[in-house]
Amino acid sequence: MMQALRKTGPAPEDIALQDGPRPEAGPGQVVVDVAAAGLCGTDLHILEGSYGSRPPVTLGHEVSGTISAVGEGIDPARIGEEVALETFFSVCGVCRGCRSGSPNRCQSRVSIGSGADGGFAEQIVVPAKNARRLPEHIPVDVGALSEPLACVCRSLFHPMPAVQAADSVLVIGPGAMGLLAAQVARVSGGVVTVLGTPSDAERLDVASALGFETATDPGRLAAEYDVVLECSGSAGGMAEGITRVTRGGRYVQIGQRGNAVPVHLALVSFHELVITGGFASTPDSWDHAMRLLEMRLVDLEPLVSRTYPLDQWQAAFDAVRASEGVKQLLSPAGARS
Repeated sequence: MMQALRKTGPAPEDIALQDGPRPEAGPGQVVVDVAAAGLCGTDLHILEGSYGSRPPVTLGHEVSGTISAVGEGIDPARIGEEVALETFFSVCGVCRGCRSGSPNRCQSRVSIGSGADGGFAEQIVVPAKNARRLPEHIPVDVGALSEPLACVCRSLFHPMPAVQAADSVLVIGPGAMGLLAAQVARVSGGVVTVLGTPSDAERLDVASALGFETATDPGRLAAEYDVVLECSGSAGGMAEGITRVTRGGRYVQIGQRGNAVPVHLALVSFHELVITGGFASTPDSWDHAMRLLEMRLVDLEPLVSRTYPLDQWQAAFDAVRASEGVKQLLSPAGARS
């Protein structure tokens, strides 16, 4: 038996840490001993019922760990491999999205942490192809942040690179997605400023330590930027961001928001703006993310604020709600030494 944090029904209070059977690897699958799983806003939305899930289901989709068992057809030599996990448990394989290399668009997709059991548990089973070997220099628990990095890569490189050499780039929102986007934009040649609010002081300190210019007062920003990466998901961030894009520039929506917000869309035609966004990740964006990590061009470890044991899940969720730190992790092993 093992412990898992489960969404047990549709109501916000339908969540519990439960004992259940350990998973077994079927053909083409692997069992992963979870090192850590990151919390993000989507987990809160699933808990509250504003993001689709199929309860009863174990939460957690930003997952890393060590392969401990393999199913039929998988090389036993993979046992012991430290990995991060792609999120899609299954897709149809035949729709336009799947055939074009964008399984994130598949309407039949089932993802870990919402439709299939996720990583807020001691173990998880996934298709072997979804287990991405971590570079040796990445601590296995920190590897959980590979998933949001892959999502950032989807947004910044599809359908075309968002940032070119010497572009001025404004990142709105210094959370995990914002600080990952800032690093990827810098790798692409951008000159990056990170905008937060006074309540983001801890996060902006991390941004400064990573070498970025930071600001909390929009009045002290440059009037325009070649590229704006909106990572806060806030109505104010979106409204501010679209006004900061220079004529012929680009706005990328990365932060997620469930409801509609008013923005000045007339600027799209007046200023000939290009607006793009990205949802989740794809095999190509995972390839890009893992190359960046292998080349030591993106640093994940400074983004980890605290690691909680599974039985302290409520405190971890409260920290996310309060926007404390950058990234909170849940781990069966508890806090890092």
